Amino acid sequence: MKKKQLILFCSIMTLFSFIGIHGQTKTPLFTNAIYQGNDQVYIDNPLNSDEFYTPILQGCYPDPAITRKGDDYYMVCSSFAMFPGVPIFHSKDLVNWTDLGGVLDDVNEFNPHDTGISAGVYAPGITYNQYNDTFYMIVTAFSGNLGNIIVKTKDPMKGWGSPIKLDFGGIDPSIFFDDDGKAYIVHNDAPEKGKELYNGHRVIKVWEYDIKNDKVIPGTDKVIVNGGVDITKKPIWIEAPHMYKKDGSYYLMCAEGGTGGWHSEVIFKSDSPKGPFIPAPSNPILTQRYFAKDRKNKVDWAGHADLVKGPNDQYYGVFLAVRPNQENRVNTGRETFILPVDWSGEFPVFENGLIPLEPKLKMPEGATNKTGQDGYFPNGNFTFTDDFTSEKLDYRWIGLRGPREAFIKTSKKGLEINPFETNIKEVKPTSTLFYRQQHNSFSFTTTLEYKPKSKKDLAGVVALQNEGSNYVFGITKKDNDYYLLLQKNKWPFRRGKIISEILASTKINIKDPIALQIKANGDNYEFNYSTNGTDFENVGGIVSGDILSTDVAGGFTGALLGLYATSANDAVLE
Repeated sequence: MKKKQLILFCSIMTLFSFIGIHGQTKTPLFTNAIYQGNDQVYIDNPLNSDEFYTPILQGCYPDPAITRKGDDYYMVCSSFAMFPGVPIFHSKDLVNWTDLGGVLDDVNEFNPHDTGISAGVYAPGITYNQYNDTFYMIVTAFSGNLGNIIVKTKDPMKGWGSPIKLDFGGIDPSIFFDDDGKAYIVHNDAPEKGKELYNGHRVIKVWEYDIKNDKVIPGTDKVIVNGGVDITKKPIWIEAPHMYKKDGSYYLMCAEGGTGGWHSEVIFKSDSPKGPFIPAPSNPILTQRYFAKDRKNKVDWAGHADLVKGPNDQYYGVFLAVRPNQENRVNTGRETFILPVDWSGEFPVFENGLIPLEPKLKMPEGATNKTGQDGYFPNGNFTFTDDFTSEKLDYRWIGLRGPREAFIKTSKKGLEINPFETNIKEVKPTSTLFYRQQHNSFSFTTTLEYKPKSKKDLAGVVALQNEGSNYVFGITKKDNDYYLLLQKNKWPFRRGKIISEILASTKINIKDPIALQIKANGDNYEFNYSTNGTDFENVGGIVSGDILSTDVAGGFTGALLGLYATSANDAVLE
């Protein structure tokens, strides 16, 4: 089935599922959603007219890669099992970014329906080849038996071609086009069988790439980095390689140290794309691992970077880092940051990348800060409001393990969600429309019209780190009465069966719409409701956000806030 036919089919089937015998809506109706961020760091650090904030993408937008064609910059990030796959952004100045949706947006070609939230796709690369005027996005897909794939387009604004499977293993691929017309792929891989020296020992490989036939050339693979900068020190997780050419020399930049507290970025140099690559004496060129754990406005885990020549030939690097809350939790996940890069010497160095990172930067010359205006992505403290009446749903709303179009319908009334017979704890597509948590202190509020028919029906909101670490706050039925309940779902220490607990419940009158709210101040989360839209009452007191943090729940994502409906509710009141 072609993509357009699939979209039409999903739309028709979804429409039928929303309409009852007499044409009356019989599904949960969300009439608005309001996300409001209020982090102290932005209050304490207001912008001057020539400044902008970093991270440039707040919330779970990790593993950035970037490329340029003329004055157009395109950046992609990891998405794991979120759908569509590989979010992509466009900018003219590296300050103001437009959300273009996802590169892998055809569920027939990328279908993470049966994968855990931290599987799917991650660590993409994006490169523009000026010699054939084509953009290439390359990524590892942990679903659908895809493996390493590459997709192409002449214009990222108009969509991408179908995935092409590539015949090599490993992860974190990126593609480099030399000025002689040749192409190379570099990627992370395991050492040759029997030669792994320690846990976390990895290598970087290079392949020659056949541009005409879009495949690696068999037998051309070669290990160009073994272990990392200095294998005698047992460096771990050399990964995320990107190759560049400057002044006739080849540079290989990689992440090293694992994507946690020892994360860093390192650089190597060679006279050939196939090595040997010699590490810079100044490595690492970016890290936050050496500083006091209790530093103010802490940014940590910096690494996994990519470089681009920006306005006025000034280099910039995009990279991931985290902003922990006061309990050192990482609920906003790995975010996309940016720094200017000084490449006036032999090796590039991230400017101020080896001191504690600051929340704001000087803008490139000639740029004007329009973030949050004219369709540009916001940053800092901001409010996002949606009444779901627009024909085109904002790209910040995403599905999990499948397309959002499979279960939603927008109209002048608001957003209707057709409940799947799938619980939020299942490794299946869920009928949940998600928005990334982008601040440590925030509120997420929606207004819901809903009348569950049985105890199996539930609709409301969810705060989710993964299928085994989440809170559900929703309306369900017990006998002839309606209740609002708060359920905590948590994996035990060594995984296994998810432990579910109803933390609190309250009987409610659903005659009028009910406002539901998730509110957080750092690690303290509250779940509130209002029957008049103004006065909110708490259910369950203050609960810990620990299970919404990657350092507790595991995995690679940040917390997601969802509008959730299910006909497979298992939070049954006794």
